[in-house]
Amino acid sequence: MKTIDDLQVAGKRVFVRADLNVPLDGTTITDDGRIRAVAPTIAKLVERGAKVIVASHLGRPKGAPDPAFSLAPAAGRLGEILGQTVAFATDTVGESAASVTAALADGQVAVLENLRFNAGETSKDDAERAAFADRLAALADLYVGDGFGAVHRKHASVYDLPRRLPHAAGDLIATEVRVLKKLTEDVKRPYAVVLGGAKVSDKLAVIDQLIEKADRILVGGGMAYTFLKAKGHEVGISLLQEDQVPVCLEYLARAEKRGVEFVLPVDVLVSSEFPDLKTKAPAHPDVVAADAIPADKEGLDIGPKTRELYAAKLADAATVFWNGPMGVFEHPDYAGGTAAVAKGLLDSDAFTVVGGGDSAAAVRLLGFDENAFGHISTGGGASLEYLEGKTLPGLAALED
Repeated sequence: MKTIDDLQVAGKRVFVRADLNVPLDGTTITDDGRIRAVAPTIAKLVERGAKVIVASHLGRPKGAPDPAFSLAPAAGRLGEILGQTVAFATDTVGESAASVTAALADGQVAVLENLRFNAGETSKDDAERAAFADRLAALADLYVGDGFGAVHRKHASVYDLPRRLPHAAGDLIATEVRVLKKLTEDVKRPYAVVLGGAKVSDKLAVIDQLIEKADRILVGGGMAYTFLKAKGHEVGISLLQEDQVPVCLEYLARAEKRGVEFVLPVDVLVSSEFPDLKTKAPAHPDVVAADAIPADKEGLDIGPKTRELYAAKLADAATVFWNGPMGVFEHPDYAGGTAAVAKGLLDSDAFTVVGGGDSAAAVRLLGFDENAFGHISTGGGASLEYLEGKTLPGLAALED
């Protein structure tokens, strides 16, 4: 796979497929991590005299313009980070895009409006996608893929466009691939994996693979309650995917057979009400044993004994991959489990990888130094699919 160091970019129009899919509160960016992650690639191209055209998706608009999903706030924030004015095109392949990109001088940057305002970006129809990719290709001379969070999508800007232009991987994608190889090839052991998040179904495929590779798998978050149910425990009104219980039982049996530690919570924080995430009003949760959750209560975070247990299981690890929070970390009363895992990673001497948007957001929200971790991934779904052994369309297109 070529990198941007292999391209001659001076004076060229370089299309950078970035991932600027940041969370917004109205027009206010609440977490700019993805913008900061791609900024070094853009800055490098600027320094080398490229005319940089940045494109991304944001949210899930329905193939038509929607002001709620405009990339204008992201363009403004990118300009602040780069320390220069960033032009903004109010469309992707229309008059504004054509005029804004044509006006770029060497070393200048423009951001196109949300790619998903065009139905061709996400179309399942190859011809419709190709037609949109042709129009994007007309704007540029070279293509740089640096939106790792989108490489698992067979979308026009990710898969079809690099087939139409000389292309290379940006520094962010190159780093992501290098890091993920450390989790799949010649892994330093003990190898511990921490999985959280809401739905066990989102993680089943990666668990299936990790049972073959990891030494320990620690489970928290909403997905833990389906595993606890599989063990025969009452989970009250906790998040539960009843249809996944048989699969969880199978994975627990496989892990035991292979000698992989499969560690579940031993205590949890419970409440009869979901916390108010806007006011952050005190929740006053109870701590109960994981096998004694009251029928009218919901598990919302791992408990203090589980936090100690998980920290101990991470202490001697040489490699740690963490994907998914341990509870409703957005509320201070339920952030302790996620914070304990983050601290456990930092206290170990392991090579640590934080994967997934929620985990990365939690690290920032809870005040941890991002640079203290080995790597914070920008692609939750893409990272998981890579670990599952799937071919990612965006990476395949860059390797051609």
